Amino acid sequence: MVGNNTPVFFVRDPMKFQNFIHSQKRRADSGLRDNDMQWDFWTLSPESAHQVTILMSDRGVPKSYRNMNGYTSHTYMWVNAQGERFWVKYHFKTDQGIDFLPQEEADKIAGEDADYHRRDLFEAIQRGDYPSWTLKVQIMPFEEAKTYRFNPFDLTKVWPHSDYPVQEVGRLTLNRNPNDFHSEIEQAAFEPNNLVPGIGPSPDKMLLARLVSYADAHRARLGVNYKQIPVNRPKSPVHSYSKGGAMRIENASDPVYAPNSKGGPKADPERYPEAAIWSAGGDFIRAAYTKRKDDDDFGQPGTLVRNVMDDAQRDRLVSNVVGHLKSGVSEQVLKRAFEYWHNIDQEVGDRIAKGVSGS
Repeated sequence: MVGNNTPVFFVRDPMKFQNFIHSQKRRADSGLRDNDMQWDFWTLSPESAHQVTILMSDRGVPKSYRNMNGYTSHTYMWVNAQGERFWVKYHFKTDQGIDFLPQEEADKIAGEDADYHRRDLFEAIQRGDYPSWTLKVQIMPFEEAKTYRFNPFDLTKVWPHSDYPVQEVGRLTLNRNPNDFHSEIEQAAFEPNNLVPGIGPSPDKMLLARLVSYADAHRARLGVNYKQIPVNRPKSPVHSYSKGGAMRIENASDPVYAPNSKGGPKADPERYPEAAIWSAGGDFIRAAYTKRKDDDDFGQPGTLVRNVMDDAQRDRLVSNVVGHLKSGVSEQVLKRAFEYWHNIDQEVGDRIAKGVSGS
């Protein structure tokens, strides 16, 4: 699964992904990061409002890896033993409690210790203080997605817990550090297309793109036989006709093609039918991406600001945004940034505009 420490993302269209990444990285001329470039993209992409609100809030600067939640963000499918289909979202809730760093402290740590988060996690596990996360899921009946009040496959939206309460499934515990960071961590290759029977993708267009792009990135980074690297090798034997490419470790034996009459392995679709499918002819995609009444890019971040954050959290949100906007954002983009925040919340928008202008 795709795992982030936020339940939403900046964009919902995979065609915009590389442009988003370019806007957050470095300029082509100077090689420097540029706040103007970031806000230029964000304010021209209103679907980013929910994620930007989270990014600029307390949750955007977690105190440690141990003090943040994890999410699939994407919607996936579950199929039970009776063949019934459901839509699900995964939530890994930290058992250590949510905690954050004030911006000033985070800036200080970033300048003094770039390995702060990695060291904290490693040392906690080393001393036996194993961090854990309770896995909870939201479950939506298959048919309800067709008429839900906003697009349930929109990566910039959450499912309100009042509509679909979280249900506890299990616990994830980190109880061992790697012995070789390069072999076990840097060469690890996670990909959301690596699904087990009973779990499938949804019509989320970003997820569908990631089913292809993650594996493609691994082939470029690690080579075509990256699944033969020990950290990525399946526990169960794999029967495949793949035999080429650099760094092939496992020996191949004839026959090396399919179909064949030589007794080579073949798929058994009757024994292992693929039940986790959701579309015939693409009808579900078209229905899923029909605008709902509440499909407004600024509605949920506004609710987050007004109904979830307390006064102190809102104060820090305003302070963080003001500090960011005052660091090299051009007048043209600044004007859109003020409109952006006014669309999220009028009062917070007024405070941000006042804080940036100094009046």
